[in-house]
Amino acid sequence: MTRKEKILAFMREDAYKPLLLNELITVLDVPKEDMDEFNKILNELEEEGSIIKTKKGRYGVPERMGLVVGRFQGNERGFGFVIPDDETIADVFIPLEEVNGAMHNDRVIARFTRAIVEGRRAEGEIIRILKRANDTVVGTFESSKYFGFVVPDDRRLSQDIFIPRDEFNGAVTGQKVVVKILRWPEARRNPEGKIIEVLGYKDDPGTDVLSIMHQYNLSEEFPEDVLKQAEQIPSVVEESEIKRRRDLRHLNIITIDGEDAKDLDDAVSIERLENGYYRLGVHIADVSHYVKEKTPLDREAFKRGTSVYLVDRVIPMLPKKLSNGICSLNPQVDRLTLSVMMDIDDKGRVVNYDIFDSVIKTKARMTYGDVTRILEDEDPELMEKYSDLVDDLRLMKELALILRDKRMERGSIDFDFPEAKIILDEKGKPIDVKKYEITISNRIIEEFMLVCNETVAEHMYWTGVPFVYRVHEDPDPEKIESFNLLIYNLGYHLKGIAKIHPKSLQQLLNKIKGKKEERIISTVMLRSLMKAKYSHENLGHFGLAAKYYCHFTSPIRRYPDLVIHRIIKESISKGISSRREEFLKSFVQEAAKHSSEREIAAQEAERETENLKKVEFMKDKIGEVFEGVISGVTSFGMFVELDNTVEGLIRISSLEDDYYIYDEKHYSLIGENKKRIFKIGDEVKVRLVRADLPTRQLDFILEEEGTEDWWEEMPEEYLYEMEPGGTKSKSKKNKVVIKAEAVKKEKNKKKGK
Repeated sequence: MTRKEKILAFMREDAYKPLLLNELITVLDVPKEDMDEFNKILNELEEEGSIIKTKKGRYGVPERMGLVVGRFQGNERGFGFVIPDDETIADVFIPLEEVNGAMHNDRVIARFTRAIVEGRRAEGEIIRILKRANDTVVGTFESSKYFGFVVPDDRRLSQDIFIPRDEFNGAVTGQKVVVKILRWPEARRNPEGKIIEVLGYKDDPGTDVLSIMHQYNLSEEFPEDVLKQAEQIPSVVEESEIKRRRDLRHLNIITIDGEDAKDLDDAVSIERLENGYYRLGVHIADVSHYVKEKTPLDREAFKRGTSVYLVDRVIPMLPKKLSNGICSLNPQVDRLTLSVMMDIDDKGRVVNYDIFDSVIKTKARMTYGDVTRILEDEDPELMEKYSDLVDDLRLMKELALILRDKRMERGSIDFDFPEAKIILDEKGKPIDVKKYEITISNRIIEEFMLVCNETVAEHMYWTGVPFVYRVHEDPDPEKIESFNLLIYNLGYHLKGIAKIHPKSLQQLLNKIKGKKEERIISTVMLRSLMKAKYSHENLGHFGLAAKYYCHFTSPIRRYPDLVIHRIIKESISKGISSRREEFLKSFVQEAAKHSSEREIAAQEAERETENLKKVEFMKDKIGEVFEGVISGVTSFGMFVELDNTVEGLIRISSLEDDYYIYDEKHYSLIGENKKRIFKIGDEVKVRLVRADLPTRQLDFILEEEGTEDWWEEMPEEYLYEMEPGGTKSKSKKNKVVIKAEAVKKEKNKKKGK
């Protein structure tokens, strides 16, 4: 246990009462020579919100002082919620007047002002801001004679940013800009800032994605010292290093990736042993050989945390010299790897394994599409081209299905939510949106990486050295109880909800497969589970029904994988000294926490660009009718997902046949008079009436009998007009944008033209 952990454990004891600094020093018997370090630890704990120092100078832990530490999630109307670090605590509502200068994503401390009563969530007030999340903000600039302001792109930043006249820096009205905040918001006072970069006019090609990148602090450019270090790395593997490693260049090793992938960090091989077992080899790029600890490359990789895959580009964690070059397992060239060779029986059990430094030369760079066409379609041309690999591919399929069956049997949860594939033209304009098909080739790589990650995690757990695990904690029993109530009303029931096993949830998913209620049950089940994250503790992976799990297979694009490669190599070569172990204990905690945060930012940025391109794709389809499924229900309306994964909102104000009441427990809208019910999973026909790029929002209305004159009958907030050239009408009556051509088309139809 580190000194930091000992201090926290002491303060969390039931008998502990907040103490002054000198009292803590006395009770904990801190030597004089350790005073500086002790004060430093207290400051670190206070900065991260693990402990609180009161106005009277006493130290205590927030959970025992009626306080909650977490992330502030803002709302465009000014109020917000604190999302506690402790996932067992429900979100805390913060009214507008109690936000006290906090901005979206700030780390804060809140005081409870009202406990949970009769189903209403707890309320609180922000009393301290631990860490600001928004040093810079991206938005649209508007100027006047004496000052300007920036309207943030992120609607959760509810206040415009005031810009003094001498801080415009050449920006003009209508441009997307990056503003640096000089003064944080206070009660009745907006934040103040200066323009530090002009991205371009908001409608210019590429400005939209560039804005999202700046919003999430994503940069394609690397610092000069990082690029300089990368350039010094050889472009070919050195012979001296090859001699030091186990040589696997004789094996049939291949990569299987998407057609567009350039950072190939995992390769696989397979053999049938004489005893009938399978010998599966998973060979992962040895990035740690090139990216040494505490170097510029390492510091930049830590800062980024992950590569980010936006809809039109990749923002790599490492410079291309490494990610697409010497670290990428390109075909027919020598590459350094960390290999895991596993002997697996016909039940999918790993009966023996070995982890070691290796050198490989992949025989082919294969794609998911080609492998699927070989295995499923027996494409004669491809089978001829890869004749020496066909038997291996068939063996891989055989083993992957065995591993999958074993995983399903133990209770691994397999959600079947569709993913989108967005096709862009050379200018970045979306020309198609369709479902991404999961094929047998995807399954092969998925199962091989999963069994490898589990094998490595279990091996390292029993060594007892500090490590970074990928964890998915058991769900909150209260959420499972609420979920069980919902499915009970649909004719289903879960057993053992006090200590639910993932197998119970997977069995339920099997029962509802293909049924009308599948969507609502799957959606609510997912919301009832915890979110996966990185941790220095092995807490197991509930969703995979795995006792041990880590991310080992993608060190080119994930920092935790890179960290554990270093630890593994150190462990299997010279061992880890007690001094080194003490350092790693602290570092893996920091790496796990930071990597989890960067993963969330990357996911949000990826989702933003995906939603942006989906709305852009639908913009010229306003007025058209689509079939979809209700994917979400809220107090303000219901979300409908089309077959191509595009999602839009039917606002409750557009449902004019009745007054609808939101039933939170059953995720449904119920008509007060006619008792008509809309719930998740219902199939509906909708008409697209709005595609708003700034908000990434699509609006639908229900398409039903008697709505032929939809363009005349729509609520005012939906009815915009736009001239063919793109200029908004000045009419006071019309407020929502619909392409003029769509309106004309419907009018002509009515007139019989």
